[in-house]
Amino acid sequence: MPLSYWGLIIVTLLIGGAATMYVQSQLKKYRRIPASLGVTGAEMAQRMLAANGIYNVPIHRGGPDQDHFDPRTNSITLDPEAYSGTSITAIATACHEVGHACQFAQGYAPMKVRSALVPAVNLCSNMWMFLLIAGIFLNIAGLYTAAIVMYAVAVLFQLVTLPVEFNASRRAMEYLGTTGIYPQEQSGAFSVLRACALTYVAAALTSILQLLYLLSMRDE
Repeated sequence: MPLSYWGLIIVTLLIGGAATMYVQSQLKKYRRIPASLGVTGAEMAQRMLAANGIYNVPIHRGGPDQDHFDPRTNSITLDPEAYSGTSITAIATACHEVGHACQFAQGYAPMKVRSALVPAVNLCSNMWMFLLIAGIFLNIAGLYTAAIVMYAVAVLFQLVTLPVEFNASRRAMEYLGTTGIYPQEQSGAFSVLRACALTYVAAALTSILQLLYLLSMRDE
């Protein structure tokens, strides 16, 4: 395996590891600080949905780290801490997921693009590595190129995900600003959401580096 590839692996591991450590530190820090409103994440989510005129989105209690909005069922799932907790982390997480529900209800364009890409991404994510290995061992340039194209689709999906996540966090912060929570609590919520967004940035960056490496190998 080329030395340059080992260098790429080390860089991506460092980026991913640093992002994960920072996220966990912020989540843990603000999980210990209760929000002054005294409501749970689930209750905050209901309030934000109502404030946006949305009443048909169920909120489910999921397992650990299961925080997401599912456009297929138009529902929100929060992990136990975010669902029942009253911490800054809990309400920030809940409002972020409601931000996605608002995007869906309002037809936010980047979310539509991301949803449209899901079938292609599922296919490409499962096949690109097999085509890459086959192209290398069989010395078939067409397979190698097809693998790069498929991987590029996955990278495009990650890039489209960035504005979707940033916008959901912006919506969350705008709503929290109307609730009367203290400025330091708003700052804490922003720190939580910024840290979580960093994971998507790190994933996109590492994928771009991987794609650039694959392109450089093709030209050799």
